[in-house]
Amino acid sequence: MHALAKRLGLRTDPVIFFIAAGLMVFFVAALAIAPGPIGAAFAVARDWIVRNLGWFFILGVNLWLGFLLFAAFSAYGHIRLGEPDSRPEYTNLSWFTMLFAGGIGTVLMFWGVAEPISHFSNPPLPGVAPYSPDAARDAIAISNYHLALHTWTIFALPGLAFAYFIYRYHLPVRVSSVFWPLLGDRIHGPIGKTIDIFAILGTVFGVAVSLGLGTSQIAAGLQELFGWTDALPLRLGILFVLTCVAVLSIVAGLDNGVKLLSNINIGLAVGLMLFVLATGSTLFLLRGIVETFGIYLSNLPRLAFWNDMMASYRPDTEDWGWQGSWTVFYWAWTVTWSPFIGLFVARISKGRTIREFVLGVLFAPSLFTVVWFAIFGWAAMGIDGIGDAARAELGDQAGRISDAVAQSVPLAMFAFFESFPFTTLVQGLAVVIVAIFFATSSDSASLVVDMLCSGQTEAGPVRQRAFWGISEGAVAASLMILAGDQALNALQQVITVIGLPIFVMVCMMVVSMIVAFSRETIDQVEIHDPKRPDPKTQDPGNTV
Repeated sequence: MHALAKRLGLRTDPVIFFIAAGLMVFFVAALAIAPGPIGAAFAVARDWIVRNLGWFFILGVNLWLGFLLFAAFSAYGHIRLGEPDSRPEYTNLSWFTMLFAGGIGTVLMFWGVAEPISHFSNPPLPGVAPYSPDAARDAIAISNYHLALHTWTIFALPGLAFAYFIYRYHLPVRVSSVFWPLLGDRIHGPIGKTIDIFAILGTVFGVAVSLGLGTSQIAAGLQELFGWTDALPLRLGILFVLTCVAVLSIVAGLDNGVKLLSNINIGLAVGLMLFVLATGSTLFLLRGIVETFGIYLSNLPRLAFWNDMMASYRPDTEDWGWQGSWTVFYWAWTVTWSPFIGLFVARISKGRTIREFVLGVLFAPSLFTVVWFAIFGWAAMGIDGIGDAARAELGDQAGRISDAVAQSVPLAMFAFFESFPFTTLVQGLAVVIVAIFFATSSDSASLVVDMLCSGQTEAGPVRQRAFWGISEGAVAASLMILAGDQALNALQQVITVIGLPIFVMVCMMVVSMIVAFSRETIDQVEIHDPKRPDPKTQDPGNTV
């Protein structure tokens, strides 16, 4: 493998790179040859996971959140992620902006209208009538539960582990480095490489699912704007263009341009939110922002531990797993992104204390998420009609947004903008925002996956990063072909199965960090002892 890597001009760990790439190519080829049996196998596996391990996903994320808060407010909170005299490279404002850019924009654009309307029209909690004020409040609470504090817990835990072990232990930039207290030098052997391979595959699949969802949303927008048929050929064409943009930016070395484009895109997304606030029912939405914080915080304990246990008494398989389609899907999908986002967050957080890291990463993006759902969610439900009196007054217009969501989840945002001025312009802007978010995410993910292969912070050769960019597009295309007309359902099945081993891996990160914290006084002396060999030198000959 080393000789082959040299002939190809690669600078990576050949074992990790070739095995991960080979498994990915094998999966894409298998989907092309036998999509039916593979799709059926994923469906069966996903159903088993939801029925038997849904509680594990829900409990696990709550335990992670508890551990992070413990780390922040305990005596370990003062530990710096780096040398004792290191300081943050970025101001708080720049740091918060980059946190938003790293992990939330794409998801909020897709679900900002669709999720509140879904729960508003089909309340998952027992005893709540559709379209009622109670359904509206629950819809806002559930949407924020899924995408605020708990989502950022899944990003923050690997991010903290990366920053802690890479900057304090000076270990390679790999997921296996997080398990140094448990495995020691074995992180450089077969066990460590297996961990890294699984993490890379999980990240590629997580990004591929996101590309699939983004492609479906762009296709829905083009259908609204130009009347194009939202079908598989259009979605594959969009995916091809997004992948080409990502690969071209890698080949051209436009890192600074991509960063600038990302910042512009964030500005456009915030501008879109302010446009809805200014041109919608402004007073209603301002009151909604304030009330949403209370709704979220008061409902959080109940939702965080809700397991839909009464579902086990329903014999209908399709009705059994609401949480499998929502909460478990979210946690499984998010955890596959966690090595990518975690490494990104770790890179921009060097020099901060554990307390600063945890409080900033958990709460700054979560506050923005609450405001986003307060504006888009309440505005959408207000247009749809909250309560019998409002719906009677709206007449035939009542339920227009929920009808669009029932027809197509990606269509929700564009149907929503039909109630605002400059409809065509705003819908076109939304398409651009979604496209840029997903193209730049693919570009950044390719860089991170390449780093996880090489173990180095420096970018590898262009051909390596381009390979991962093309691979993400190929996996997304394969999943879309497998999905057919049931795109969202098939993507949920695949990512739930892929996410399980990654979820278990992140659970073990908690154990590893607890062990490391217990040795902190000893390790602090050893880590900064110049006589201590650099762990990177204990992995000789593995990186070409």
